[in-house]
Amino acid sequence: MELEKIISISGKPGLFKLVSQLKNGFIIEDVTTKKKVSIGNSSQVSLLDNIAMFTFDKEVPLFEVFENIAKTNDYKETISHKSSETELREFMETALPDYDRDRVYLSDIKKLAQWYNILQAAGYITPESFIKPEAEETETPAEPAEKKTATKKTDQKPAKPAAPKVKESTHAAKSAPKSTHRKQG
Repeated sequence: MELEKIISISGKPGLFKLVSQLKNGFIIEDVTTKKKVSIGNSSQVSLLDNIAMFTFDKEVPLFEVFENIAKTNDYKETISHKSSETELREFMETALPDYDRDRVYLSDIKKLAQWYNILQAAGYITPESFIKPEAEETETPAEPAEKKTATKKTDQKPAKPAAPKVKESTHAAKSAPKSTHRKQG
């Protein structure tokens, strides 16, 4: 999913895509203009993937809220972030009906609408943007089972501690007292 590398930079308008990492910063690309620039490590960067909106009982990832907005608007642009407070609150009610009105400020709602419209205009908001690959979901539950099986096998084999003895024998060649001690035990 291309949305995972989208960032917001404090003090810079718009959204950016992480292109690559440098020794002392990052190369970023403006999602709208496609212009690439570098930023230093001192820049305050927020990955949109790490941002969530408060509801009364949990935090909902920003991309789930974007998906709700996209489905409601048929993947088209939504209201302007410059709309009235009443319109913005109605928009938020549709995007995330159980949002926490005390912890989600008007400025947050404006930013949500603005970011959604930026991503939509840049071509990031499509039905395919929100599809989670099924192959990963099927593999994920299988992996822990395999690891558990492997763990059980190693726990059942008492021969496993032989590996440290091999390491000791390589050290034993360097120091005679250890090899003498091993021959007795």
